[in-house]
Amino acid sequence: MTAAVRAEFLKQRTIPATAGLLGGMLGLVLVAVVLHGIGLSSATLADTDNQLMVLGRGEFLGALFAALLGAMSITAEVRHGTIRPTFLASPRRGRVVAAKVAVGSLLGAGFGLAASALAAIVGAAMLDARGIDVQLDGSDYALLVAGGTAASALWAAIGVGVGAIVRNQVPTLIGITAWLLFVEGLFGENLVDVSKFAPGTLGMAVSGQEPGTLLAPGISLLLLSLYAALAATAGWMSTTRRDVV
Repeated sequence: MTAAVRAEFLKQRTIPATAGLLGGMLGLVLVAVVLHGIGLSSATLADTDNQLMVLGRGEFLGALFAALLGAMSITAEVRHGTIRPTFLASPRRGRVVAAKVAVGSLLGAGFGLAASALAAIVGAAMLDARGIDVQLDGSDYALLVAGGTAASALWAAIGVGVGAIVRNQVPTLIGITAWLLFVEGLFGENLVDVSKFAPGTLGMAVSGQEPGTLLAPGISLLLLSLYAALAATAGWMSTTRRDVV
């Protein structure tokens, strides 16, 4: 197991996709926070929930890119055929999936930390530059960053699980992106009692966003951990029971 983890770390350190995803994520976080900070009215940004929403763009994009990183860790190997020598070197496929989940979660946590911290710093600076009184205190910032880090780590594990099940890279990445960017948004206010249990919304709740509407951060973290465990287990079972393509 230790050897599989070391091998996975080496892969993630040496492939350009990891750095590319990190750079793209940080760029999008910067653009999203600045656009929200400029585009929304001062009256809108004076509200605590809206301030949390703007600074929470880091958690959202961190979770998205962490999930893509996790999914690519296995779908890229299937796509390029390197999964065959990987399984030859480590015939116990379950260990390979477990190593990808472990490494993906760790790197995902790093993605979430970077995205959440950048959004908090830039968002607070934008509010201050516009002369808007910041309603958030130290505990709010801590929850945004810590929650964003945890949510991204768990979404990376979900990405590995989904990638192991689907295996085809393009549908996997499109599906994850569509779910977070579009599908959960379809629930709307009429289905808020359902949407607050969706994995993307749980990530928002973990970081303390919309405290009057969403579940408590602790409960949300528990439920999102369950999603991650189920996805990883399903990916593990799918990998160990199907032939290598």
